[in-house]
Amino acid sequence: MSEGAAAKRRARQTITNLILALVASMGIMLAIVLIVPRDDSNRIKPVDYKSIAADASMVSGHQVLAPVLPKGWWANSARYNDKPDDGVQNWYLGFVGPKNQYIGLTQAFGINPTWLAYQVKDDVKTGTQAIGAYTWDIYEATQPNDPPKTKDYQMVLRYNKTDVAILYGVDKPIDFVTIATSLQNKLTSGVTK
Repeated sequence: MSEGAAAKRRARQTITNLILALVASMGIMLAIVLIVPRDDSNRIKPVDYKSIAADASMVSGHQVLAPVLPKGWWANSARYNDKPDDGVQNWYLGFVGPKNQYIGLTQAFGINPTWLAYQVKDDVKTGTQAIGAYTWDIYEATQPNDPPKTKDYQMVLRYNKTDVAILYGVDKPIDFVTIATSLQNKLTSGVTK
């Protein structure tokens, strides 16, 4: 075998060996991916928002709202902030629906016009929603976002001179109305549980 033929054979063999090594590596990687178990469960666990609300009511002296949620909905966050930077004590709840919808509730105590204006600063009042004895103001984004942002749609209820409830999120208006109705039932009854 001539020197040139041997060099060509070595070059072809190197390429063949590289391809075989690549195929073997891909096979090993695929086997590892298929064999290693993965936990696909939700990392965010539901919180017992009703007991947290009862504790917050006792500590704050305010009627902290904890609505009854529609079937399939759950709370992923509940917290009372008694020393916020802006000076307005507030209660926050985050709700998740059966199709991963999100509705948040901020209930604020002792608000002032500046605080409320800041909450709806990127939105414009587009109408109202009457639910029972209460009328909610509807605010929507002046420039709709794609995908929608959590404060592109807000329902605001001033239920007395200094306190407000704000619902916001990414969902159909009918689900906002359902949760708003449950909130109003709590306001009417004066019950936090």
